Amino acid sequence: MTVELVGLTCREMEELLVRMGEPAYRGRQVCRWVYREGAGEVEAMTDLPLTLRRRLAESVTITLPVLQLQRQSRDGTRKLLLGLEDGLTVETVLIPQPRKAGFTLCLSSQVGCPVGCPLCATGMSGFRRNLGVHEIVGQYLLARGLLRREEQTGVIRNVVFMGMGEPLLNYEAVLKAVRILTDTAAVGMAQRHVTISTAGEVEGIRRLAGEGLQVNLAVSLHAASNRVRDVLVPLNRKYPLELLEQALQEYFARTGRRITLEYVLVEGVNTSNGDARALARFARSLRANVNLIPYNPVSGSPYRRPSAAEVRRFQREVEAGGVRAPVRQEHGSDIEAACGQLRAKNAPGRGRKSAPAHRTSRE
Repeated sequence: MTVELVGLTCREMEELLVRMGEPAYRGRQVCRWVYREGAGEVEAMTDLPLTLRRRLAESVTITLPVLQLQRQSRDGTRKLLLGLEDGLTVETVLIPQPRKAGFTLCLSSQVGCPVGCPLCATGMSGFRRNLGVHEIVGQYLLARGLLRREEQTGVIRNVVFMGMGEPLLNYEAVLKAVRILTDTAAVGMAQRHVTISTAGEVEGIRRLAGEGLQVNLAVSLHAASNRVRDVLVPLNRKYPLELLEQALQEYFARTGRRITLEYVLVEGVNTSNGDARALARFARSLRANVNLIPYNPVSGSPYRRPSAAEVRRFQREVEAGGVRAPVRQEHGSDIEAACGQLRAKNAPGRGRKSAPAHRTSRE
């Protein structure tokens, strides 16, 4: 039976090499090759003895998703459709940061999503399964490798768990992936450059508050009244705004990290002056940041995008309540960059068959 290296922590790689009769530092070397150098096969680990490389090649694998489809927007945003080992697909998005000469990478945590928000193409597609740690970290390694092969000067500066799925409903895998991404011996990103986005999974928020991490937390709020949020975010029926607010206050108190409230503006649904005042009150109570996001229409959805004037009027009303509310700059609207849209159009049975993931070392 082979061991998958992608998704192991550096400590676990040390333990693996020790069990093979090797010193622990060999595990640290393997960790560097997998996570820093992006080695796709054991043979590339040239500072390991040849005999050890041969033994490893017989007992480990390095598996990444397969890039099935790539679309690039006029603004440089890239949408990647990735095939997994079982033929299912997920999406990840590279978003350029022109001023910093780098990218933000949007990662998926599940195939589909069980929350079922009607604003979201992923939610409308249903839920298939959680992603494993190697499938989450593999998205990062594949995207970084793509940039390196193209000799891009920009690096991935930020990672956001805002792709397909509810990250806090795949808690253990997401947290282990975050620890690998932020381990200085592994990928080495700063914790403050990682954002976990949730629809309001209260128990997960409370667990995350106690992890001792300095990651960012974003909440897909979309409404500041239970009546409206019950429709736009069905998880609200389990965890209404009162419980969500308590959990967010606890998160802020324990971590000192300000929370960001994501608010998708939907014409005639959550854009009244009363909605704006309710959002301002909710944000003030948490000292939270607010991002306003005009709705990106999804095929088959009855919801509509508000006019620019309606967005400006709502923004002014929120800011009159003492809360800064920038409108998020759109990326990739011409390539269906909203979560789940590309996957929905290229699902099996719609003209494109999923391919299994590729193992890059011998089994």
